[in-house]
Amino acid sequence: MSDFTGQKSTVFVVDDDQAIRHAMELLMRSVGLEYEIFHSGDDFLSKYSIDRPGCLVLDIRMPGLGGLELQQKLIEMESSLPIIFITGHGDVPMAVEAMQKGAVDFIQKPFRDQELLDRIREALKTDEERRSAREHHDEVTSKLRKLTRREREVLDLVVTGKPNKIIAYELGVSQRTVEIHRARVMEKMEAKSLADLVRMHMDEE
Repeated sequence: MSDFTGQKSTVFVVDDDQAIRHAMELLMRSVGLEYEIFHSGDDFLSKYSIDRPGCLVLDIRMPGLGGLELQQKLIEMESSLPIIFITGHGDVPMAVEAMQKGAVDFIQKPFRDQELLDRIREALKTDEERRSAREHHDEVTSKLRKLTRREREVLDLVVTGKPNKIIAYELGVSQRTVEIHRARVMEKMEAKSLADLVRMHMDEE
């Protein structure tokens, strides 16, 4: 699977248990998923870049940098990488805390291979959607920066549904001036309709 940038999505696995790492490697290879496996949180952090698409399968209890601590570091890096936590029998309260902080899922040991693969595929889809939304947001922001101050004022009033006549009155300009600014806004924002414009305005928020 590739994201919209053309980069291949990677399943990152972090677990201190060698047997689990070996089993994960065999599982990822058996279904043709791109993967990278790490023995510790520090090892993962030293090689991970936030622009890489994928998801993280993370053991919640590890010596040194634990799963929750690694999650916190990724939050501080402003990473949106979806995290699936692997938990033991007594780790459910920790897993709930992790979900509250943005983890997408957790799975309890022992788990079935297919169950984990289903959750990984869901997490990869989530990552793709997040990255696509962020790219769209960045595009809208870039277009908005091209507007003049007056064009921005017109935009902010247009998306409320006010007609040109009312906008002209509120801004103290002629209706024709509003029409010209409105046309320029549509052109610069590459909007095909008022609905397009409203969606872009909402995306900025």
